Amino acid sequence: MANKKRMPIGIDDFAKIRTNDFYYIDKTGLIKELLNNWGEVNLFTRPRRFGKSLNMSMLQRFFEIGTDKSLFDGLEISKETELCEEYMGQFPVIAISLKQVNGSSFEEAQKQVWDVIAEAAEQLDYLQESTTLNARDKRKIFELSEEKGNLHSALQLLSRMLYKHYGKRVIILIDEYDAPLQKAFENDYYNKMVLLIRQIFGYALKSNEALHFGVLTGCMRVSRESLFSDLNNPTMYTLLDEVCDEWFGFTDQEVQRLLEDYDLSQYYEITKDWYDGYRIGTTDIYCPWDVINWCRQLLASSDREPKNYWANMSENETIYRFIEKGGDNVRYDLEVLSEGKTVDKPLSFELTYKDIYSGIDNLWSVLFTTGYLTQRGRNLDGTYRLAIPNREIRRVFREQVQNPAIICC
Repeated sequence: MANKKRMPIGIDDFAKIRTNDFYYIDKTGLIKELLNNWGEVNLFTRPRRFGKSLNMSMLQRFFEIGTDKSLFDGLEISKETELCEEYMGQFPVIAISLKQVNGSSFEEAQKQVWDVIAEAAEQLDYLQESTTLNARDKRKIFELSEEKGNLHSALQLLSRMLYKHYGKRVIILIDEYDAPLQKAFENDYYNKMVLLIRQIFGYALKSNEALHFGVLTGCMRVSRESLFSDLNNPTMYTLLDEVCDEWFGFTDQEVQRLLEDYDLSQYYEITKDWYDGYRIGTTDIYCPWDVINWCRQLLASSDREPKNYWANMSENETIYRFIEKGGDNVRYDLEVLSEGKTVDKPLSFELTYKDIYSGIDNLWSVLFTTGYLTQRGRNLDGTYRLAIPNREIRRVFREQVQNPAIICC
């Protein structure tokens, strides 16, 4: 096993992976496909631990001015010479994550949003030396770094300052855009948080002359009326869309190659049984978090028993609530799913967190978007054939979701 690259467990910084000799499955094709399917605002919805943050870091490193272009040496995108000449290292980029906005009150969460904005402003300290910006411009940037000024228009202001300095429009990347909304719903300040996020997005992503394009990622596609009413038709990439379907998660070919690279090919069938089975668009996908952890386990110990790496008990509260509300009918459907069969259910792809508990039918949409279920095709009546993707998630249903002692706690 000499000279094998290290497994990048929990590392979502593209530059760190590339410069520290971690194993990397090439997802740079996302760059070309994103540009070829142009949208001013692009939203990718995928379950947690499917590589969203790493891909956002990769996009940042590709586009941002001053990037280390050697990070992409040998990767697929480097073969697109004209595209690289036009886009690589050519744009100012603002990249933020809302993953850690999880306050127990609106005031606490708002402060956490300020912290995110202030950090973004601090990264632009070099603009204080700009000969293009005037003293007032520089003061506004400094005030944002001190968490002062207008929070609603903060991203727009930063993008305008970058545009003024470079003379080039800005790319805005927002990772885990819906995380604050989930926590807000759980802690009874949902309406206030929706208003705040909607205003921030409205200023930054609509009628912003400094914007080149924006990319957002999240788990759920929150309804246009709830959050995106101020935006002009954002381009959505959901679990059903064929465009960009292979860039989040690992394909079967990529998993086979990974196992070969570590002399683990004899574990292909068990890896497929436990961690494959998701269908995004028309592509079968493995959960990357599972595969990387499983391979590290095989390399580091004598334990050859697959484990449940993806699910976390504390994040199953939504499912427990549904089961309590749905009663015997829901339990019956879950029993059918646990036997490896499918159930036919309608899916709604634009929910608000307030809608989640408004009807039991929404259960299936939530289980689908969060990765507990996948689809095996669409019926003529518009319903989808839903299934548990693999053995790992089947064990979750059997050991956690269907355990009355857990549900009633």
